[in-house]
Amino acid sequence: MSEERPTAPVPGRPTPRKLHEAVEECRACDLWEGATQGVMGEGARRASVMMVGEQPGDREDREGHPFVGPAGRILDKGLERAGIAREDVYITNAVKHFRYKMRGKRRIHQKPDRWQVTACLPWLEAELQMVKPEAVVLLGATAAQALAGSKVRVNRDRGRPLDSDLAKLVTVTTHPSSVLRAPDDEQRHEAMDAFVEDLRQVAGWLKKNGR
Repeated sequence: MSEERPTAPVPGRPTPRKLHEAVEECRACDLWEGATQGVMGEGARRASVMMVGEQPGDREDREGHPFVGPAGRILDKGLERAGIAREDVYITNAVKHFRYKMRGKRRIHQKPDRWQVTACLPWLEAELQMVKPEAVVLLGATAAQALAGSKVRVNRDRGRPLDSDLAKLVTVTTHPSSVLRAPDDEQRHEAMDAFVEDLRQVAGWLKKNGR
């Protein structure tokens, strides 16, 4: 009979400090074993917008902050172009530890398994409870399917409101890293423009609702 895994040790009445400390003790899945540290979300305690990506990358894992690598720069540019103030955004990930495989001396991103995402959901639920955002933007398929259901498809559903009780507005767009993966400059520009347009829909909703 297999040993039952522990659940995520999420503190009651979560605060940024409590969550940051508690995630280091999490053994709800196996990703902590190879990671440098857990990476919780960051941003204003009462941010209007919460953005949820997949997981920390190599740089995020080493530095302990979300979206500080190349994808983070794309996100910052997207927010600026869309007219969403960075200080009004709380940024986090569905999974709090970096999953990777070694290729020589490099750590290459590996998509987390569904059970790992599920094991990590209590952390994200605690962040939602703490921040209480007006809008939630799901960045990419992992976050979208974890929080909005397995039937969500990013390319089909992007930019429009989803039926969800997570926040008053819940929407999905591509992960910023997809812009970086585009094969040439023209397609990168097109991907970036589409990403910005999705964020502008969020900015318009916030303005319309006085946020």
